[in-house]
Amino acid sequence: MFTRDWCIRFSMKMAQFGLCLLLLYSGLIHHIKSHIKQEDKTSEKERPNFIIILADDIGWGDLWVNRPDNSTPTPWLDSLMLKGKRFTDFHSPASTCSPSRAALLTGRHGLRNGVTHNFAVGSVGGLPLNETTLAELLHEAGYYTAIIGKWHLGHNGSYNPVHRGFDYYFGIPYSNDMGCTDKPGLDLPSCPPCLHSQYITRKHEECYSKVALPLMENEIIIEQPLDTWSLKDRYATAAVNQIFTASISKKQPFLLYVALAHMHVPLFHNAFLNVTTQDPYTASLSDMDSLVGTIMQAVSSEQLENTLIWFTGDNGPWEQKCQFAGNVGPFVGKWQTSRGGGSAKRTTWEGGHRVPTAVTWPKKIKPNSTSSALLSGLDIFPTILSLAGVKPPSDRRYDGIDITDILLNDSDTGHKSLMHPNSGAAGQFGDLQSVRLRHHKAFYITGGSVACDGGSGQQQYHNTPLIFDLSLDEAEETPLNPESEVYRSVLKEVEREREALLWDIATDKVSSADYTVNPAAVPCCQPHNPACRCHSLK
Repeated sequence: MFTRDWCIRFSMKMAQFGLCLLLLYSGLIHHIKSHIKQEDKTSEKERPNFIIILADDIGWGDLWVNRPDNSTPTPWLDSLMLKGKRFTDFHSPASTCSPSRAALLTGRHGLRNGVTHNFAVGSVGGLPLNETTLAELLHEAGYYTAIIGKWHLGHNGSYNPVHRGFDYYFGIPYSNDMGCTDKPGLDLPSCPPCLHSQYITRKHEECYSKVALPLMENEIIIEQPLDTWSLKDRYATAAVNQIFTASISKKQPFLLYVALAHMHVPLFHNAFLNVTTQDPYTASLSDMDSLVGTIMQAVSSEQLENTLIWFTGDNGPWEQKCQFAGNVGPFVGKWQTSRGGGSAKRTTWEGGHRVPTAVTWPKKIKPNSTSSALLSGLDIFPTILSLAGVKPPSDRRYDGIDITDILLNDSDTGHKSLMHPNSGAAGQFGDLQSVRLRHHKAFYITGGSVACDGGSGQQQYHNTPLIFDLSLDEAEETPLNPESEVYRSVLKEVEREREALLWDIATDKVSSADYTVNPAAVPCCQPHNPACRCHSLK
């Protein structure tokens, strides 16, 4: 994608930029600490802090540790991965936004928690209220909890994050393309800025032009439209503020959930970079990296060694966005792409759900280590609860597993099987029609999302499922011969695993999300103004 000379020049430029940022971050941290009022409480140092950093639409091949040419300039993420354990076979719980986030926070598939597809700008509901989130359980156990960034699990009333276990919320209630801005980011197709007059009408397909993108603090819209080009700095300030609020002022262990807007379109980055339209994705990666660096510096400056940082992604790249989409690495889904359509976001091909993941925890997790265990974002819920000494509700069942032994020791025993829910490219939302069994993967249905060339693969059911051996065919190009002994043996186990899970879900306490859309539910600070425009209130 980029030449070696370009990458070297860009990396040198970023190194100089990084020094400037280092000084700026140090000043930012000092400023925030000086304004935090300390409370007289006994410290709970024995209880670990947790920081979950969730990148949006990131590709498995976006980070240098996954790339042979080491070309992506992400020094902070490189450092995080080298200081901790990297996971090469880690999967998002779904291949699109809302279901993946709901599963992460509940440890349950969408068929259990009710969230099977994305919520809209005008959605009345969200993650069902009878579902218990990770934040709720940690909050009840004495943790300070905060979310910075994208929520996308309901923004009205009781569905707001501050009613789902979080003490503090600062961010966008859904994806950053679900509203117009005055200075649009980079997207395909490009979208116009927000209207400034109610007498102007403009229709632009695939663009949200009627309502501006809001920035919320707790339950209040503080800016609409927000400036996405300054979003990284605002998220960084908010994240550092919450770390110091918990550790200095309240002296509580904390959960900080940072749900980034990066790498979702429209792309944006620090204006200092002066990047051309030929390299916006790499610039946005660098922007994300510097935000991660700010968080890591805050943890280091306060000597919060008992802090676990978990970096992962919500799903794979959005191929339809062409040069503004990420890199799936070797997981290109050739069987599908040779027949038309994409094989990343919204699909159950590897590129749709295999995401770059690493966890670091000083003196606990062996530095520069790697695990090939089959794992999922579903595992974050039970693992963090286990490390915090908190038990989940016993009146329901969970799909995630506690991977503490994998994190802290040399165990490589993950899931025997893992189901990948339909996420929009084919089949009914949430249905479990793709099954991973050790290094084999079976498809009862296939279909491609919209590709860069605009084509999409037709939905196709397979009564005799396609089965790939990922240990020999990570590109998912050539399925096993259905007449082979290996195929028949694998199919028997696949059917047993899938039937057992579906029965378990059928006999479980399951929820149903309200996907009703109502114009009155759209976040709007000034309904009488064009695009709900209002001045910054803070």
